[in-house]
Amino acid sequence: MLSNKNGISLDDLDKKILSILKKNARNSVSNIAEKINLSVPATSDRIKKLEDLDIIKGYKAIINAQKIGLDLSALITIVSESSSNYERIVDYANQMNEIVECFATTGRGSHILIIQTQNTQSLEKLLRKIQSWPNV
Repeated sequence: MLSNKNGISLDDLDKKILSILKKNARNSVSNIAEKINLSVPATSDRIKKLEDLDIIKGYKAIINAQKIGLDLSALITIVSESSSNYERIVDYANQMNEIVECFATTGRGSHILIIQTQNTQSLEKLLRKIQSWPNV
């Protein structure tokens, strides 16, 4: 049984459920139950417990960006004038659809953005927007 600093314990069945859902979150409870050799109600209860404990934070679709015209992906390093701008940069990043993820970093840059956009022209336009953020 795996236990972490928060006192949450996961047994082998919980870990198997998580592994199955990581590979395909659309697996039905009955399919998961069959794979782990447990009843459907017991499997459903375990999944609900994992959700209630915020171990399973949600389910999402993985989009093929190229199929919807977003042919260019890039990493952008943000250099902020002060660490006091941390939250503000995250807020700005969350407002822009092209920004897929925003990570805090150490060293010269304060954040790394993963973006998806249509082409180099739209990338240049996005870069100008980011450069207009205060203290960037």
